[in-house]
Amino acid sequence: MESEYHVTGMTCGHCVQAVTGEISGIAGVSAVEVDLATGRVLVTSDGPLRPEDVSEAVVEAGYQLAV
Repeated sequence: MESEYHVTGMTCGHCVQAVTGEISGIAGVSAVEVDLATGRVLVTSDGPLRPEDVSEAVVEAGYQLAV
């Protein structure tokens, strides 16, 4: 299953690594693709993810999900 999110505040490769690492830690996530230019984050997972889990992971990385 693929889910798309938008993250604000990313400005560099380190930002991409931080977001990728945190989201990858969510149970069931098998892949994370981050597009720095657009803030688009595509997450592949075994099933639906709880929005709170994704939001918490992004905040832990130091960024915010766009609403």
